[in-house]
Amino acid sequence: MTTPSPLCAYDISSDGTAIAAGDVGLVTQATYRWLHFDLNDPAFETWVRSNLPSPAAEALAQSETRPRCDGLPGGLILNLRGVNLNAGADAEDMVSIRLWVTDGLIISARRSKIFAVDAIRKDIDEGHAPKSVSGFLAALAFGLTMRIEGVSLTCVELADEIEDLAFDPAAPPPFDLPKLRQRIIKLRRFLRPQSEALRVVGAGVIWPLDDVSRDYLRDTINRNQRTVEELDATTDRLAAIQDHEDAQAAIALGRNTYVLSIIAAVFLPLGFLTGLFGINVGGMPLIESDAGFAIIAGGCVAIGTLVLVVFRHLRWL
Repeated sequence: MTTPSPLCAYDISSDGTAIAAGDVGLVTQATYRWLHFDLNDPAFETWVRSNLPSPAAEALAQSETRPRCDGLPGGLILNLRGVNLNAGADAEDMVSIRLWVTDGLIISARRSKIFAVDAIRKDIDEGHAPKSVSGFLAALAFGLTMRIEGVSLTCVELADEIEDLAFDPAAPPPFDLPKLRQRIIKLRRFLRPQSEALRVVGAGVIWPLDDVSRDYLRDTINRNQRTVEELDATTDRLAAIQDHEDAQAAIALGRNTYVLSIIAAVFLPLGFLTGLFGINVGGMPLIESDAGFAIIAGGCVAIGTLVLVVFRHLRWL
């Protein structure tokens, strides 16, 4: 069986120091071992199915995931999502990190680079590794949530700008409104189940937590929940702005249609009159009169004025 090459492999001690693991075995003499893999490695799926319980292997190898936290005998399945901060990518196209966690082992896998994971790697290389498995989970959750908060704040600020433009008659229409709504929809798709997954971990029922990690996770859960609520409120605000834009467009359309209808109604009898006098047959009145044109023109003005007076009296104007 071909062994996958990990993106990183560390044996981490309880004092926060770490050394590179020499293999991808599942046993370590340190406090815990972290093995981080690339899902694009063709040997990864075969390896996890051969070395991990079937539900854990399935959770790590499946093509699409949503945030979840499930306890199994001897371990924990944890799938989380982070914003995509890779060059050329849209932040709202959230990328997944899948984890299988036991007392002395963390196996993680991702398809695209996740900056929260890279931050943990940097801390480990600087001698500041999470001192326990629960500390690792708390640090990962915090890193993901912090970056999600940044993207969420950008969306809220854009919504503020669009709101100011929407209710300013002199400002151009907010053309970015549909795009922003789409961005928030993509974020909310994963943030709410992620909030629930973190809440399950933070409860400490299916996975034991030390006091520091529990407090750390609780703060992260509150921040994640606040982000969810901010995006919910922003969604409602954008819906109100869209309703306002639709109402303004309907008012403008109705006003324009009304004006055109009035113009058509005024010119209808005049068109009939001029069409009638334009036929080339004998017997038409005023043909021989030098004042014929003036009389017809004056009659058109009088009829137009009469129509306007009637419309005003009927309160159609």
